[in-house]
Amino acid sequence: MALSEAAAGGCPLRWPRVLLFGDSITQFSFQPGGWGAALADRLVRRCDVVNRGFSGYNSRWARLVLPRLLGAGAAAPEAVTIFFGANDSALRDENPKQHVPLAEFAANLAGMVRVLASAGVPAERVVLVTPPPLWEPAWEKECAAQGYKLNRLNSAVGEYARACLQVARDCGTEALDLWTLMQKDNQDFSAYLSDGLHLSPKGNEFLFLHLWPLIEKRVSHLPLLLPYWKEVSEAEPELSLLGGGEHA
Repeated sequence: MALSEAAAGGCPLRWPRVLLFGDSITQFSFQPGGWGAALADRLVRRCDVVNRGFSGYNSRWARLVLPRLLGAGAAAPEAVTIFFGANDSALRDENPKQHVPLAEFAANLAGMVRVLASAGVPAERVVLVTPPPLWEPAWEKECAAQGYKLNRLNSAVGEYARACLQVARDCGTEALDLWTLMQKDNQDFSAYLSDGLHLSPKGNEFLFLHLWPLIEKRVSHLPLLLPYWKEVSEAEPELSLLGGGEHA
């Protein structure tokens, strides 16, 4: 009975969040070996990693959806990734539904940064991620299997990657130039992609290794939530578990 009364007066436990916002490359990131799952594992008991990836979405649709994801009254995320461009950069003639013109893409990214700022997420908490490079031979096979012509080109993806970097400079956010990093020194980047567009296990690992330092410096101040089990008082566990909940 005493424990129940103490529990009723326990302090609410604030659980911080990291928000991953993007297209299918984000949606699939919680699959086994995914970069989002690796982030969640690295941050367990410090904050929740929330996957808000939407397969097939472009920046035009994402800009409309973002305000609905933030939630009135919810605590602002400690960090946010914005990861679009793989669909925006689709060729207009071959894939007009997903294609977004380059200038509009840049404006949409900047608009999302402003939406986040209005919700209490300053630019320094935001990481813009460029789309990865496109391995055209593999993606052309995927398109052919579905009865389509090749509907993306790596050179076009590069234009959207550069636009993403410019928005990051203009808005004061962090940026991760995945498109350039995966092609550094003219390396064969096909192993980073499962079908020419989406990330393979190696690509997921590559993204996590480059993204983690950017996320870490934005969440390094977060304490471990709730004490280690050996530190819980055996006689009066409520004294250990119903305080502030933070543990250095």
